[in-house]
Amino acid sequence: MEPRRERRDRPAGSRGEPGSGGSSRRPRRTPPEDGQPRADAAGRPAPKRQPRPRTQRSTPVSTRERTGRRTSSAEIHTRPKARAADAPPARGRTARHRNGSPKDLLPIGRGLAALLAVVVLVTTGYGWNKVSSLNSSVTLLGDLGLGGGADGAVDILLVGTDSRLDAKGNPLTEEELKWLRVGDEVTTSTDTILLIRIPNDGSAATAISIPRDSYVEVPGIGKSKINAAYGSTREGVRRSQVEAGVDEKTAETEGIKAGRKALIESVANLTGVTVDHYAEVGLLGFALLTDAVGGVDVCLKRSVREPLSGARFRKGRQTLDGGQALSFVRQRHGLPRGDLDRITRQQVYMASLAQKILSTQTLTNPGKLNELENAVSRSVVIDDGWNVLTLAEQLKDLSGGDVKFTTIPVVTDHGWSDDGMQSVVEVDPEQVKTFVDRQLGTNATDSAGGRGAVTVDVVNAGTVTGLAANVSGLLTAKGYQEGETTSRPINEFDSIVFAKSRDSEAAKQLVRDLGGDIEIREDPSLPDDKLRAVLTNTYTGLGAIWNTGPQGDNTQDATSPQARKNDVKNTPAIKADTDGPVCVN
Repeated sequence: MEPRRERRDRPAGSRGEPGSGGSSRRPRRTPPEDGQPRADAAGRPAPKRQPRPRTQRSTPVSTRERTGRRTSSAEIHTRPKARAADAPPARGRTARHRNGSPKDLLPIGRGLAALLAVVVLVTTGYGWNKVSSLNSSVTLLGDLGLGGGADGAVDILLVGTDSRLDAKGNPLTEEELKWLRVGDEVTTSTDTILLIRIPNDGSAATAISIPRDSYVEVPGIGKSKINAAYGSTREGVRRSQVEAGVDEKTAETEGIKAGRKALIESVANLTGVTVDHYAEVGLLGFALLTDAVGGVDVCLKRSVREPLSGARFRKGRQTLDGGQALSFVRQRHGLPRGDLDRITRQQVYMASLAQKILSTQTLTNPGKLNELENAVSRSVVIDDGWNVLTLAEQLKDLSGGDVKFTTIPVVTDHGWSDDGMQSVVEVDPEQVKTFVDRQLGTNATDSAGGRGAVTVDVVNAGTVTGLAANVSGLLTAKGYQEGETTSRPINEFDSIVFAKSRDSEAAKQLVRDLGGDIEIREDPSLPDDKLRAVLTNTYTGLGAIWNTGPQGDNTQDATSPQARKNDVKNTPAIKADTDGPVCVN
């Protein structure tokens, strides 16, 4: 008898890998042993929770026969959609699949790529004279209490939902659900929240991501995760309306309106920005959009095989189709920075997608433009005060390089709610407001004693992944101009601030802001308005990360698992004008 062969992972490009054309099995998710608590996103055991009452499914779960053949996206796009004019609308989040399959994961990033479709499709619409058609095909929302752009710019709140319905309220077809690798259970979670500012002259666009687990004040609820503003408010209003004798359809409509208003108000309170327009996008639009442009390029620092999200990618640059891209932007397990790494993936993907959509290969291709219009009409809803033609006029000079992506600063990405029952992302509202002011160019006051005229580069000379990005984000929130963030070893034990002169008042202010006794050294090559902060493992000031390991070893691989776990990062801004995709975790 021959010895049993050990199973080995197939190399990239072989059967079962993305892009190979082969089939790929979805590994079964193993539930925890009886009596063992589940872990949160960072790998820590979560506190025990009381079991929730089981809820009735909004729609029956169908049992589908596996055909053994993978349905292509082209077939899915051309098949007639299932009609469901009388189907009940979504109501709350339903129970998970009992087998714990990857279908029950919340694909947070899937909505994000669809979100920018609203902006970039309007831009393409201007180029191919179909704005009026696009405007008439998008579902409109009313009575949201929005602003009017009086501050010289348009501020758009783009919300990505994990809905199994399209924008018209029709359930996705079985083929579409299979292609997207999601279940058929209806959810209403706002998995992605993006605030976009476009100046009235259309010269640039800045998109700021708000982590969905940010712990903030929600109107009518109190402290809660910001992504609960929509769903919890919606369900509460719907239930009270039904109890008051209102019919189910009207109660659902009122609940949805209240949920959207609560989210808009929560974002405004956190950022200090009055929202002018609102757009909501389902997950289908992202996948359709990705395929419409022929796939989007990404780059990974290392190969990935993560069963819960279905992410199976080789190291380096590659082109993903719509289905593969969903796995790319939804993966959170196995990433050094957890959800914040996932946001970085979403942003680099968006930058690459913006480049692809705004390229001449897309703008001059009628077939691709028709697919883009279909993606928007099937998955996007906007407020009824949004004049797409006017916005298109503002955006006519926008190019891929004029889109910048960034994320609000966070205090910690592994905090706990006040009741100790939920893992949350802690944020400082005042820091967030200052950061948003600086990024969006709003009416920020420079009460920080001239910080706004100084750019600070931050160098991570230690062994902690993300230290430079974290400190840079917090300095920007204090009013400094955002500089470069790099990592490189130096032959120094303590941290240093470099300035053109040791007597620089700006350098002294920076030392006070960083905290601790940091030496100021002279570097004549620096301009008067630029400083460089070099941080070693002895740094204990603003944004410091603990458990750094030995100072002498400055290689990234030397970072301890605990240090990576405790790494609180604020990702540097990502722009769409780079030469090829930025490589990420």
